[in-house]
Amino acid sequence: MAAITASMVGELRAKTDAPMMECKKALTEADGNMEKAEELLRIKLGNKAGKASGRITAEGVVTAFVDGANGGMIEINCETDFVTKNDSFLALANAAAMLVAKHNPADIAALGALPYEQDGFGPTLEDVRKGLIGKIGENMSFRRFKHFTGNGQIASYLHGTRIGVIVEFEGDDTAAKDVAMHIAAMKPVSISSADVPADLIEKERAVAAGKAEEDRKTAEAEGKKPQPADIVAKRIEGGVQKYLKEVSLHNQVFVKASDGKQTVEQMLKASNTGIKGFTLYVVGEGIEKKVDDFAAEVAAQVAAAKSAA
Repeated sequence: MAAITASMVGELRAKTDAPMMECKKALTEADGNMEKAEELLRIKLGNKAGKASGRITAEGVVTAFVDGANGGMIEINCETDFVTKNDSFLALANAAAMLVAKHNPADIAALGALPYEQDGFGPTLEDVRKGLIGKIGENMSFRRFKHFTGNGQIASYLHGTRIGVIVEFEGDDTAAKDVAMHIAAMKPVSISSADVPADLIEKERAVAAGKAEEDRKTAEAEGKKPQPADIVAKRIEGGVQKYLKEVSLHNQVFVKASDGKQTVEQMLKASNTGIKGFTLYVVGEGIEKKVDDFAAEVAAQVAAAKSAA
């Protein structure tokens, strides 16, 4: 059985907004597995447990560069929020996005080998990165990037420096830019419900089934008759269909809809615009930042002091 520390409980609470004791119970049941504990909380507490799951702990910026039919977007990570406001760091990030758009490097190593000079460092982008690490005194790295070309028109949207979207489209520029802003706000996972990855669908079905099982146990404990299996099956499938509508771009209600009902698909049809693809970057997405267990650290220091006395 894995040891459940206060920092683990705190991290799960920050991700889910669930009560501390529920977080500890879920971690214990999941034997310390953070992802499994999140899933257990969603089963027990419903969607409330997932509302803060988008909180990101890693720092950095997302930048984009579009030049006609060519575009590039990149995420660069650093250690603290302070550095994300540093002019030299931002210049490096913007230059990297431009180099991605213009040269289409094969990978991070190829990107770093491209010619670039800044702040007296060079002659490559990687040399500038290493130089700025020494100058600023903080580690920084190119995490991921994507190049866009040859697939029609491109629109980009940056929400500050933490969220970036590039949309590949055909049709109206204004409509495409509005969709890019919508994607930054609503974070769909696919264009249509048919494109939602199978693993996400199965995970959602497992959550819905787990919630149904919790309801059955509750009904039995209260002396009530559980729902018939066919009704439960319909509930589970209904939950999956609701999820598909919530995470597919076309089915989402457009954020700028004047009537509060118009879907993105309807807006695009009205503007004679088609979305061919989109890429969404959120700074630090998928990165787990180390959370120090200060209580354990203090206890260790006290123990060390006692043994030395």
